[in-house]
Amino acid sequence: MSLLETKNLKKYFKTPSGMLHAVDDVSISIGHGKTLGIVGESGCGKSTLGRTVLRLIEATGGEILFDGKDIRQYNKKEMKQARRNMQIIFQDPYSSLNPRKCVLEIIAEPMLAAKILNKAEAYERAAKLMDTVGLASRFAFAYPHELDGGRRQRIGVARALALNPKFIVCDEPVSALDVSIQAQILNLLMDIQDELGLTYMFITHDLSVVRHISDEIVVMYMGKCVEQAEAKTLFQSPRHPYTKALLSAIPEPSLRARDISRKLLSGEVTSPISPPPGCRFAPRCPVVTDKCYGAEIPFEDIGDGHKVACVARG
Repeated sequence: MSLLETKNLKKYFKTPSGMLHAVDDVSISIGHGKTLGIVGESGCGKSTLGRTVLRLIEATGGEILFDGKDIRQYNKKEMKQARRNMQIIFQDPYSSLNPRKCVLEIIAEPMLAAKILNKAEAYERAAKLMDTVGLASRFAFAYPHELDGGRRQRIGVARALALNPKFIVCDEPVSALDVSIQAQILNLLMDIQDELGLTYMFITHDLSVVRHISDEIVVMYMGKCVEQAEAKTLFQSPRHPYTKALLSAIPEPSLRARDISRKLLSGEVTSPISPPPGCRFAPRCPVVTDKCYGAEIPFEDIGDGHKVACVARG
């Protein structure tokens, strides 16, 4: 059984022009101890999906199953208890940290808020977590503005681990960091996952990053899942035209190694506000057919867990 599963999950936002379909009919699952990468361009609904599965924002429809139970049915008390097992690492390692608290206080805060440890015990555990994420003890009483981006993000990782969660949403946790620091944080996340058996939803727009850390990858476009496969399969045998375009945008040396020609997209981007039925990628698709318009495109398994939402797939 999967640790986390969504069924037909929807999140719509009301706008003056209509309903914005940020997450639209998304069904995914993540196994225990696995990493599901969520990839797509800015505005495709990745971060909204991550926040919705944690109920940081409330879903418009669908189910969110955690350990087999629909957490959308939980009351406030039940959800507070469930949140101990569900945490998030935010994209910006500066704005997500309280500038008025030192490192030790920031990491200890979740334990004190949950009232699972007293202050002395929480600080003791916070010090151990600093060691776990590779933060030297000399930074215990430093403030976020005194640290570089990599150390700030290590604080975010330690804070996410404070309540011994089973599941962590990593919302573009390395996109604001230098490339050399990115590798350190990714390796840290993978080491901690191996040690603690954590399950990750890893959200990013960087294909090289998602390939490095993910067991499976979901490609999103305009609120919809358009392709899902094991990481190796997705990179070697992409089937959706949008996935192929994304992969072709990887820097040139990788293109030569995989013999993929660059695919430049043209056409208008479909509005996410009350979109018409059919494939939302159709106006930009190089292999579009009449079947791509007018009816919803099913997200189908084409074998070995490889799913694609395309009637003109290659």
